[in-house]
Amino acid sequence: MDREIEIRLRSLAPGFDWSVKNQARMHHRNGDAPYISVADAMRHWPETATAVAARLADDETIDLNAPLGLDDLFSLRLTPTHAFAARKRSVFDKRVAEKGWLERYPLLVVA
Repeated sequence: MDREIEIRLRSLAPGFDWSVKNQARMHHRNGDAPYISVADAMRHWPETATAVAARLADDETIDLNAPLGLDDLFSLRLTPTHAFAARKRSVFDKRVAEKGWLERYPLLVVA
């Protein structure tokens, strides 16, 4: 189902690198206890700066959910979340390298 949604999103907006992950199932993949909310799931994402969700509340309002804050995002800082710093730092480092973020965005700093 996630893959089908990605394909649909790419057809609607091909300029973006879409990645769809159903957070209700991701705890299985990550070896975590079930997440109790979207914010709880985002606390288990690899980087603090990507743990941000936005949705249109109505025609004029955007709701942001950023349980780890926005400081790292606005400071161009890649910091592993507590879950990844503590026991999955190599996964975080591999992700940063594979995505080529430091080459693509030379002002980023890895914490």
